[in-house]
Amino acid sequence: MDFSAVPLPSGKHTIGKVFDFEAGHRLPSLAPEHKCSRQHGHSYEVEVILTASELEDPGFVTDFGDLAPFKKFLDTEFDHHNLHEIMPIEPTSEHLAQFLAGWFIQNVEPGIPGRLVAVRVRETERSWARFDVAER
Repeated sequence: MDFSAVPLPSGKHTIGKVFDFEAGHRLPSLAPEHKCSRQHGHSYEVEVILTASELEDPGFVTDFGDLAPFKKFLDTEFDHHNLHEIMPIEPTSEHLAQFLAGWFIQNVEPGIPGRLVAVRVRETERSWARFDVAER
């Protein structure tokens, strides 16, 4: 069979990479009887989703290795920390996803060919929040 005759449709390519860290937090603006107002912790999973209309050689949106600065940031600044003590906003999963998107755009994106589409933060196996970056 001649596979060179298979047409490659136009469109965008999308990749994702998952990172994780352990952290505690509380949400002090909630009523004292709400369980999330008390100190507790999560095994967070953070996924960055990137896109590109054209691939870089040898055929990457972004080399996954080029995302290492994001992993280092999570390990250094978030892993085994209390998020409410380090984040400038209340550490809900929604705010965390938006904050991490902002950090990624400012600190990682300028050095890579792909563009950030979204950040998803998972607190548990069944719950997550996603921040979608506005088109730029």
